[in-house]
This record gives sequence, C-alpha cells and structure tokens, in this order.
Amino acid sequence: MRHILSLLTLSFFTLFSYGQDVTTQMPEEIQPIVAPFDMPQLNRPQFPERKEKIRRSADIQKTIDRLARKGGGTVVIPKGKWLTGRITLKSNICLQIDEGAELHFSGEVNDYLPAVPCRNEGVDILGPGAMIYADGAENIAVVGKGKLVAPSRDCELLDITMAGIPDIVQEIPFAERLFDGSKPRSAFGFNAMEGKPERNANGRYYGTLCLPVFFGPMNSKNVLLEGVTLEGSIFWNIVPIYCENIIIRGVKVESHGIARTDGIDIDSSVNALIEYTSLDCGDDCFTLKAGRGMDGVKKNRPTKNVVIRHCHAKRGAGGLTVGSETAAGISNVYMHDVVIDESSYGVYFKTRRPRGGGGENLFFERVRMKQPKRRAVYWDMLGSPVYVGKLAERFNSDNDPRLTPYFRNIHFKDITVDSCKEFLKAIGLPESPIENVTFENISSPSHQTVLQDVGAFSIKW
Repeated sequence: MRHILSLLTLSFFTLFSYGQDVTTQMPEEIQPIVAPFDMPQLNRPQFPERKEKIRRSADIQKTIDRLARKGGGTVVIPKGKWLTGRITLKSNICLQIDEGAELHFSGEVNDYLPAVPCRNEGVDILGPGAMIYADGAENIAVVGKGKLVAPSRDCELLDITMAGIPDIVQEIPFAERLFDGSKPRSAFGFNAMEGKPERNANGRYYGTLCLPVFFGPMNSKNVLLEGVTLEGSIFWNIVPIYCENIIIRGVKVESHGIARTDGIDIDSSVNALIEYTSLDCGDDCFTLKAGRGMDGVKKNRPTKNVVIRHCHAKRGAGGLTVGSETAAGISNVYMHDVVIDESSYGVYFKTRRPRGGGGENLFFERVRMKQPKRRAVYWDMLGSPVYVGKLAERFNSDNDPRLTPYFRNIHFKDITVDSCKEFLKAIGLPESPIENVTFENISSPSHQTVLQDVGAFSIKW
C-alpha cells in the first residue's frame, strides 16, 4: 500500500511541476496521512442535516446562531455578492459558500466589535479577532467554491492600524491589552504618531488597532476550510490559534503584492493537514508559529504534528517559514510533494534571541523550488538591530536564557532547485548552534553555502 501511495504521489508531483492548478488535482476523499512521526488520521467534521439558505446579508449571523441553538447544521451563502462584518462560527456549524457567491467583508471598525480574545504576531490581546472567527467551538467548517473578499485598501481598519505589536505589550495585563482603536497610544506607553492627528474622522485613535485576520478560529477542535478562495486580504489569511485537528484543503489565497499578508499560519495548534492548496502572498506562504517571547513561553502551547502535501507556494517571502514567533516550540512537521515558485526564500527559519522557542523534527521531501529570489534555504537566528538592538550581535549574553531559540533535527531529501544564486545560508547562535541538519539527494545549480554557528551539518548533492 505504501509503495502504491508513493507512486501516486510521484505522479502527482511530476504533473504538477509542469504547471497544473494544484486545487484541481484534489481527490474527493482525504487520503491516509503518512509521516515520519506519529500523526492521527484526520477526517472532515460531520454536521446535522439541517440546512438554511440566507436571503439577506443581515441573516448570516442570525442563521448561524439559530442553527447552533438547534444543535448545528449548514448555512448556505448562495450565488451573489453579500456584505458582512465579522462572522462568528459556533459548534457544529458549516458555512457553505456556493460557487458564484462572494462574501465581501466590511472595512469599518464597528463591524468587528466588541473586541474578542485573539493573538496578534504571537501576543495574546483583545481586538477585532478575525473576519470569520470562532472561540471554543467544536466541529466547524467553511466550505464551497465561492470567494471571501477583503475590504479595500482605503478602509478604516487600515487607516488606524498598528504597524506591529511592540514587545512592551507583553508587560501589560491581558485585560488591559485592548487594541480596538478606542484607547490613545499613551495608554500602552507608546509615543504619539508623528505627522498624524491623534484620531481619525470616526474618533478612532491612530495606531491602536490590530487588524483582524481573514479566517481565525481560536481554541477550537475539528476545523475544516475547504475549496474557497480568499482574495485581497488586508492581513494574515488563515490563522488557527490554539486549535486541534485542522484540515485545510483545496484552498486558494490571492494576496500577492499586499504587505503583511501571510497565507497560512498554524499557530500553537496540533494535528494539521494542509493539502492541494495554492498560496500567492505578500508575505510568508506556509507558516508555523507558537507564540512570542515570555507571552508564548508562559502559555506553553506548541505547534505539533503538521503535514503539508501536494501544495503550491507561488510568491511570497518564504515558501515554508518557521517563525519568527516560536516561543512554545514547533515540532513534527512534514512537507512533501510541494512546489515553490518565486518566494524570496524557499524554506526560511527565522527567530531571534528574545523570541524564544524554536523548531525540531522537521522533514522536507520531494520539494521543488523553481526560482527562489535570494536563496533556497535560509536560517537567521540573530535578527536585526532595528528590532532587537544589541541582542542581534553574534556574541551577546544579555538575553534571558528562557528566550534563547534553537533549531535541531531537520532533514531535507530529494530537493530540486531550478535556479538560485545561493543554495544555503545558516546563521545560528554561539550559545545555541543549529544542530543535526541533513540534506540528501539535492539538485541545485548553486552549491554555495554559508555556515555560522552550526553543529552537525551534512549535505549530499
């Protein structure tokens, strides 16, 4: 059986390498998961037979709530254009977006209030959450051949958003981390923004709102996202946080050219299968995270057991990125039969001293990188002085040892690179070298490697 699966996998990889749409290759049934670690088989969540089709945009949340009270069912978004604010999924609810249906999300802050528990760049906060959100739900899904369409770039959400969460926020009690545009920057110890008035026309404070992700369930179990297209995101696209048993298949993300638009971020979650999915992003494509700094260390929720197979990363910063928020650790990851077109880095490991955590037991097999713009594989454990000051220096002992990152037990096999200027650059830390990395059967026009502060490292071309 394993031999047959290998032949089928090879056939798929060969065909897809020549340019087919990966989502059209998806079989109806989920095939067995084979991984170099113990990984449970994942199945689609099942829903009650109840099904209701909406007639007005205002009916979406009302119908979800009504079906949830009855024990669950499917809410159908039929063909047409529908305008909505935040949608909150409840247990045993499937949101079905039919072919020809476009779910357009509002760009107004009020449509994502009240603030809800969420995580932004690895730090737990209270904010808008997600355009499609859930918290503590079980058996939820968004399926269909329709589209999720983000608001325009001139929306109020982007008008007052923060550029990023500063580390100082981790020192604020969680109940006071309210980033919904209602508090001045001084409430968080920030300076006023130069060149801008304190508030916008709607009375919201500039630089004190964290953007909602597109699809972002929290603390949920048995999550399915299948078939839909996510278009024009204003922030990260698919971000399950503190979730268990996640299936993402046959999905397209189209957000290339838009800053800060990661494709998929598996964040402090366990047991995830991503397959037959195509990402065209303005930032990292397939991304693994596990919290940031002491916030993530104290939470101690790792990302574990992730299989990414038969997928396509078109453009972005990293085809597969581990980090930079890895505080609780990332382990047991298997990416195989994946094509990466023109990301800056094919596989990108990034962290820095005050972020903590790291990654181990990561496996990459039968990955084709067509034209990574900078290099095929890249580790950067130092970061930039712009963000971490002197902690970016090679020899620095000021860091809290609990926040010293690590990377170890990482294996590449049957990797093809069509074109690149530099194959590998690995920058570890003197106090935490990159350990036990193997490359086997590598085909690359460039054999150039740069290694600094690494332990056991083996490359077989």
